Amino acid sequence: MSNKKLEIKDVEKSFGNKRILENINFEVCKGEFLSILGSSGCGKTTLLRILIGLMRPDNGIIYKDGIDITHFHPSKRGMGIVFQNYALFENMTIFGNVEYALKHSKESKLRGLHINSKETVLKVIEQVGLIEHIDKKPGILSGGQQQRVAIARTLALNPDIILFDEPMSALDVDTRLSLRTELKQIQSVLGTTMIYITHDQEEAFAMSDRIMVMGDGKIHQIDTPQNIIDCPADAFVENFVLKNLKIKIDSLFKYVK
Repeated sequence: MSNKKLEIKDVEKSFGNKRILENINFEVCKGEFLSILGSSGCGKTTLLRILIGLMRPDNGIIYKDGIDITHFHPSKRGMGIVFQNYALFENMTIFGNVEYALKHSKESKLRGLHINSKETVLKVIEQVGLIEHIDKKPGILSGGQQQRVAIARTLALNPDIILFDEPMSALDVDTRLSLRTELKQIQSVLGTTMIYITHDQEEAFAMSDRIMVMGDGKIHQIDTPQNIIDCPADAFVENFVLKNLKIKIDSLFKYVK
C-alpha cells in the first residue's frame, strides 16, 4: 500500500501575464508535517487555495489517496484549513463556535459527523487545552487561545489533511512557541497529515518533517530540515533560508542573554 496521501503533478497558475506557479510537483506522505516556506508573493498561498479547492489550477492534477480530486468541491476533499485570522463568531461561546462548524458544514453533513456533535465538540476542545474556557466568548480570550478555537473547529470535522495558512504570524513569541508544541502533540496523537504555510524559517525548521522551499512560483528544494542545512540545493535556498535562519537564531540567543 502506498504511503502517499497527496500527489501534485505539473500544477501551474497564472493571473493575466504573471506566472504565479510553475511546474509544481511534490508528494505528501500520510501523517507527515510538511511546511511550505517562502516569502510573500512566492505563490505558496495560491498553492494552498488550489489544494483546498478554492481556486482551480490552469494545468496539472491533484491526487489524494490515488484519486484525482482536481475538480472536487472543497467539501468533498476531506481537508480542513486554519487561517491567520480566526474568523470566530463573537456572539457564541467556544463550544458554540466549534459546534456550529460541525453542524453546518457540507463536509460534516456528507460524512454524518454532526451526529453526536456534543461529544465530538467536547473532545476536540479538550485536545486543544481549552476545556476550562468552554463557556467563554472569543473576545475575552488571548490571541493564542482564539487560534486554538480555530484549530478545534477544524479538528471537529476530522479531516484527512489540515492546511495552515500562516496561523501564528499575528501572535507574540511566547504564544507561538507554546502553540507549536501543542500542534505537534495533536498531530502525534491523531496522526493527521498537516501542510503548513509560513514565511518564518525558524518556525518551519522547528516543526517540520520536511520543508518545501518556494521562490518565484517554483520549488527550489524539498527535503528534511537537516538535509536543507547540510546541502542547500541552490543559492536561493542558501540565501533565503539559511542566512535568515542564522540571523533569527543569533537574535534569539542575544534576547535570551
